[in-house]
Amino acid sequence: MPNAICTGAIVAASLVPLHAAHGCASTTGAAGHSPGAHDESGVAAPLAIIDAHTHTHFDGAPERTSKIPVTKEQYLKEWRQAGVVGAVSHTSETGEGYVDELRAKNVIFCAGIGPNVDAGGLEEGLKSGKFGCIKVYLGYVHRWAYDAAYEPVYALAEKYDVPVVFHTGDTYSIRGKLKYADPLTIDEVAVDHPKVTFVIAHAGNPWIQSAAEVAYKNPNVYLDGSALLIGDLGKRPRETVDRYVVQPISWIFGYLEDPSKLMFGTDWPLTDIASYVDAFKRAIPKEHWRAVFHDNAARVFKFKR
Repeated sequence: MPNAICTGAIVAASLVPLHAAHGCASTTGAAGHSPGAHDESGVAAPLAIIDAHTHTHFDGAPERTSKIPVTKEQYLKEWRQAGVVGAVSHTSETGEGYVDELRAKNVIFCAGIGPNVDAGGLEEGLKSGKFGCIKVYLGYVHRWAYDAAYEPVYALAEKYDVPVVFHTGDTYSIRGKLKYADPLTIDEVAVDHPKVTFVIAHAGNPWIQSAAEVAYKNPNVYLDGSALLIGDLGKRPRETVDRYVVQPISWIFGYLEDPSKLMFGTDWPLTDIASYVDAFKRAIPKEHWRAVFHDNAARVFKFKR
């Protein structure tokens, strides 16, 4: 039973960091790693980071909120600045955002699923290795995660052993319908498809408690903590970043009681990578940085390097 329940109540909306307040069990576990490898001199090497949630539709224009130039050059520049060694990129249903040359840079692409599910095209992309994961745009597509239309998608995910990522929570469009993006609906899918790995993107924000519970309960469900706050975080007051990124991520990490369940992600270009790394680091105990920033995504998405 989660600590928040065994103490008698769900943590209040103030989102007190649970790794400081939780009292029933430790957050240490088999997935806890040192924050970085060490070289022969014993000096800690820089933290290697996998960004588990990005978009690479390079149109050259500034992103409308963050104002980040959406170019390949900017993307890779931010990798170098933040210590990123790999990333997951989500494509649209028409394939926008797929950049073949980035596969050599250690980018794994998710095949986007829109209103019209093309199982044949999806299988072709999975079989060829073009795609290493699947993205279902709940909320943007007005359909429940457990709708029968997605059953061929889950069958292919199981066949090719690739994870399915769900958009959950707030949508970046007024045409999105939020009821379909409620992370609690992922519980039904996870129970019915126990051999498929599922990722709840954005940790269901603002419904982080539901998302955390679904991941806590189901061994085949993981969270990415991307885009809890968007824009240039470096220009935001520190207390704003703490309230809307650091404290929620800290609460989620504590509630899960399993360092292997949470992955770092940004949703680039909605926010810059370096400032989001900084906020995430403030939320996660240092001894679990390597798990959250690298090893969990490497395992879930099967990065080879």
